[in-house]
Amino acid sequence: MNAFVANQSRSYWLFGLIVAVLVVVLDQGSKWWILEQVMQPVPHVIEVTPFFNLVLVWNYGVSFGTFASGGALMPYILSAIAAVIAVCLVFWLRQAERRLIALALGFIIGGAVGNVADRMLHGAVVDFLDFHVAGWHFWAFNVADSGISVGVVLLLIDGLFAGREKS
Repeated sequence: MNAFVANQSRSYWLFGLIVAVLVVVLDQGSKWWILEQVMQPVPHVIEVTPFFNLVLVWNYGVSFGTFASGGALMPYILSAIAAVIAVCLVFWLRQAERRLIALALGFIIGGAVGNVADRMLHGAVVDFLDFHVAGWHFWAFNVADSGISVGVVLLLIDGLFAGREKS
């Protein structure tokens, strides 16, 4: 029985890593497309639908631009913090006993790595997805941010309903 649980955990570990790699590839590929293909020369806003635009926003901070005015070292400080968090999440992923946890952690790890790559390449995170309703715009975000958000929601769902599965 213990060998089965160990093999199952190993498969969840690999599944989570594959999810993380897919998120990084989708994130960096979409950012390359925006920077090199869509926003050249740099337009202000590309209206895609009545509620969705493509924009180019350089986020020098973290969520919603927090800590954006921290100086020249801030991209490195934020990247170091995100990298430490990602490493801790990889250790958690190694212990994942359910596919949903591995999926959630893969999304979060991939998102964190995608945004760290931006900070190292550009000194800021590339945000370009702009949803809006009745003149109110949600903060611009990217695929990595989406991965982190979806991963956190999945962890919350697991935390709320996992105990019911076991009983």
